[in-house]
Amino acid sequence: YTAGVVLPTPVATCRYWHRSLNPKKLVDVRFSHLARNMTMQRTVKLYKLPDQTKTKGYRRITAKDMDKAHKLLEDYLKKFSLSPVFSKEEFRHWFTPREGIIDCFVVADEKGNITDLTSYYCLPSSVMHHPVHKAVRAAYSFYNVSTKTPWLDLMNDALISARNVQMDVYNALDLMENKKYFTPLKFGAGDGNLQYYLYNWRCPAMQPEEIALIL
Repeated sequence: YTAGVVLPTPVATCRYWHRSLNPKKLVDVRFSHLARNMTMQRTVKLYKLPDQTKTKGYRRITAKDMDKAHKLLEDYLKKFSLSPVFSKEEFRHWFTPREGIIDCFVVADEKGNITDLTSYYCLPSSVMHHPVHKAVRAAYSFYNVSTKTPWLDLMNDALISARNVQMDVYNALDLMENKKYFTPLKFGAGDGNLQYYLYNWRCPAMQPEEIALIL
């Protein structure tokens, strides 16, 4: 399980990073603020994304992709010290796109092989006492696999996909290989940590990049 509070004894400590997709709204509702010497116009320009994704073969996952995508993720997760084992049925349940809940995209080559995967789940937060905005729509990075498409290209397309369904911010923990794309794609470090715990299991402490478990 995970928690924001520190209890005896965390297996790992991870930090959330945030990438603005709708910076004007985020500033309006005080989720974030303008950086020093930055105007709203410059901030909007800084975080502007292309209208469409650019990776060839990038598309939303379909039922026919499930077995190949499951194998791709299964092989990838073996490189980490703490990771889940998804059955085919569990993978289908967790990664089948559902509007406003979960979205998943793959990259398919000319032969139909699934080479890359990116996914996020949606978690809105209520906005109190604002005359216009009632919620902040947040996308949380789920599981991502890059074997052919460079990380920056894959995750930039993930940001565009989230923005195109009106997500306001894209959040990701600094686990797995996520740190590779944070700075180039203009993520900013959050101010809170997420502690990982195991029930009644003795386990040595791990670094965030050894963790591949999203809770």
